[in-house]
Amino acid sequence: MQHEVTFTTRARYQKLGTITGHTKHVWFVLHGYGQLAQYFARKFRTLEDAGICVVAPEALSRFYLEDVTTRMQSGNNRVGATWMTRENRQMDIDNYIHYLNAVYQHEIPLSHPLQVTILGFSQGAATATRWAINGHIPFHRLILWAGIFPPDMDLETGREVLKDKEVVLVHGTSDPFLTDERFAEMETLSARLNVTPNRLTFDGGHDIHEGTLAQLL
Repeated sequence: MQHEVTFTTRARYQKLGTITGHTKHVWFVLHGYGQLAQYFARKFRTLEDAGICVVAPEALSRFYLEDVTTRMQSGNNRVGATWMTRENRQMDIDNYIHYLNAVYQHEIPLSHPLQVTILGFSQGAATATRWAINGHIPFHRLILWAGIFPPDMDLETGREVLKDKEVVLVHGTSDPFLTDERFAEMETLSARLNVTPNRLTFDGGHDIHEGTLAQLL
């Protein structure tokens, strides 16, 4: 019989820039499947150069990207992280929302109003959406980059939370993961949320495009 236990743990995250009395904008950027925050954060140096503080949380589950045989042959022990899998799915979602809230509360001073953007890339788009909807944290804009709304989200809560927020969908024109079926699913979910996302595209694939990122400043 399965049992559960609650305990205190520690987790890391990355940060570009600092929050000072002059800071006006903070971006929380959530990586995709198999990525690590320390490398993902580097894609947002354009924001740091513009005076924006970038906070890059990291998914709580890490794994080797290659199987044991491949690693033995190549000597490559690259590690990635994932926000969740289908196994014990809801617990993972609950845990990462608690973690993301802890990062937010640690970084955002209550006495200093800031414009907060939440960006999720690929798998991180679903994570960003669930956090925005269920995390009870103030934010101004939600950017889904190379990803779409999760189909199992709380639509009623989502409508209430997103009704006065800017939502942006960004993707490359040759992204192999965003098929016509995925776009159709995004349109259906957007309609059910009463949301009309702004859409930005770029010539490219499944990646963060610096020129397009600059358009979002």
